[in-house]
Amino acid sequence: MPTAPSPDPRPLPAPDPEVRAAARTRLDALAKPLGALGRVEELAAWWSACAGRCPADPPAAVRAVILAGDHGVSADGVSAYPREVTAAMVRAFVAGVAGASVLARQHDVALRVLDLAVDADLDDLPGVAEHKVRRSSGAVDREDALTAAQTWAALDAGALVAAEEVAAGADLLVLGDMGIGNTTPAAALVAASLGAPAEQVVGRGTGVDDARLAHKTAVVTRALARAGDRVGDPVERLTALGSADLAAGVGFLVAAARARVPVLLDGVVPLAELLVAEDLQPGVVAWCAAGHRSTEPAQRLALEKLGLEPVLDLGLRLGEGTGALTALPVLRSAALLLRDMALLADLAP
Repeated sequence: MPTAPSPDPRPLPAPDPEVRAAARTRLDALAKPLGALGRVEELAAWWSACAGRCPADPPAAVRAVILAGDHGVSADGVSAYPREVTAAMVRAFVAGVAGASVLARQHDVALRVLDLAVDADLDDLPGVAEHKVRRSSGAVDREDALTAAQTWAALDAGALVAAEEVAAGADLLVLGDMGIGNTTPAAALVAASLGAPAEQVVGRGTGVDDARLAHKTAVVTRALARAGDRVGDPVERLTALGSADLAAGVGFLVAAARARVPVLLDGVVPLAELLVAEDLQPGVVAWCAAGHRSTEPAQRLALEKLGLEPVLDLGLRLGEGTGALTALPVLRSAALLLRDMALLADLAP
């Protein structure tokens, strides 16, 4: 059984640079003008490098994991919806009627939802609560989100889940989230990771009005001041400002990258997790692709810092992994074009 991913200053090996170069060479030789497929070509080269061969088959065994949890700040009006929605949505995933469920079925993706910190009893849903760390989290503007032991338990849970999905044959993982109020700790983690003020990272989440946006910004400002210099350590950052579901996401990303299985990311929550994961284990980001650009300013800052260009920019803000699942066909198309398109030299008379 894997243990929680301890910090390691040694960078992980990147996706195969020789295969990436071979993919670029093949792309330039396809029956098209140079660069005519735009960023689809970059995506195809990244996928081939991750797969370790050129050309690579498109991702077929795609497995998506949604990490669910409630957050102490949700009681303070940072969201347009009550926290009871979190548990209701977990049940919707299990029933197959949530947005992510619809997209997963459409694109033949195995979907799994896990309760890390939902403030409800979901034991009647088989397997959903097997990695539960606690109910909800601390209100980060007044107290730590987790105890140190809970942070490590959540990191370990995420690493174990990633290992299970890899063992099940995943050639691509999708990381999603569910939790009312979760954009607040995500914004705090991004701010702490980048040294940015709350005003630059706080967005409207589920659609709060101007008054709630100002309140949410004040909550993040207080949380950052309370955490202070502790945020320099990635595990302490999660303890002070994160939650069990976000910490599990960090463990998931580190374990996936160490196993050399790429991850297609969703919106602001997985990007906040990736910033912490990259501090915990340099090199994780090279195994990740951003599915879409969300409307959250914290996600835009994280994308810029990590050097990721999203596949899609459609104004999505649902979460759940829906942005990544919507982007999946583009990644599959990129791989197919690289593999099956004719070479210009083969068409020459």
